[in-house]
Amino acid sequence: MKNQGLAIALASFSSILTAGTARTETINAAGASFPAPIYQKWFEEYRKLHPDVQINYQSVGSGAGIRQLTEGTVDFGASDMPMTDEQLSKITKAKILHFPTVLGAVVPTYNIEGVSATLKFTGDTLAGIFLGTIKKWNDPALVKDNPGANLPDKDITVVHRSDGSGTSFVFTDFLSKVNADWKSKVGASTSVNWPLGLGGKNNEGVAGLVKQTPNSIGYVELIYAVQIKMGYGVVRNSSGTFVKADLATVTEAAAGAAKNMPDDFRISITNAPGKNAYPISTFTWLLIPNKIGDATKRNALKGFLKWMMDKGQSYAGAMSYAPLPKPVLAKEEKQIALIQ
Repeated sequence: MKNQGLAIALASFSSILTAGTARTETINAAGASFPAPIYQKWFEEYRKLHPDVQINYQSVGSGAGIRQLTEGTVDFGASDMPMTDEQLSKITKAKILHFPTVLGAVVPTYNIEGVSATLKFTGDTLAGIFLGTIKKWNDPALVKDNPGANLPDKDITVVHRSDGSGTSFVFTDFLSKVNADWKSKVGASTSVNWPLGLGGKNNEGVAGLVKQTPNSIGYVELIYAVQIKMGYGVVRNSSGTFVKADLATVTEAAAGAAKNMPDDFRISITNAPGKNAYPISTFTWLLIPNKIGDATKRNALKGFLKWMMDKGQSYAGAMSYAPLPKPVLAKEEKQIALIQ
């Protein structure tokens, strides 16, 4: 009896030791600052359910995320701009799969002395400001769209991203679609040759610079403007309507794309059709290799993706993102099987 009791005690002690030393699977990722707030929330919530999985995410910008993925220093990347064919061709060990995660909006945010009104911007006025052809806040083009806003005779200070940024791509992609001068002189990319302005790193850096610089304007992902209670403008869409970025207007911008989503999920929805579609809307993507040699890591990542497409979507609205349309989710769920 004594020996049997000792055996049971030793077995129990062994189980405790095994549980206490269970391996934590660490997954490293880097990329876009645009979705960083919801990604951090997701990774925290997922670890509560799966303590053996830890996902470390560095909010370094889409350009840096793609670079680290290409160099093989992270397990997956994240970007607000789909990878180009050229970028994809540089990764030969695996095919990179694009997984849309949520939808978001880029908004023009400003800090104008004595002005608390919500300002209206067209694509042309935004292009003029960032090209430097609209130099003062009381420029006739701005006054015309904002009667009664009491815009001051003050020079406009432009703030833009200094790093390779998917947020910059979304903003410049919109401007390229609606303004010929912008398209020919600057174009659309994660990094462009800005005609003028101050540079800030990541969405946080641009938001901080605008907040501390009188009479300035920049562009940030919606949640950053909301979080630090900064004013942001409404933007005229392809239907001629001035639209505020919110859950409904971003969702409408994605409605058409959801029906015609390409198999690789690489698509732009800036300046989308729809009376109430917010024109500077975008999907944001996780960039995941289709070949992951470590089976434990592979299964952990696939498990997270399945959770993200189900329970994870419920966190989007409260954090100023729009959840993915159901047709996109259904198509994505099938793509998980491609990760081997």
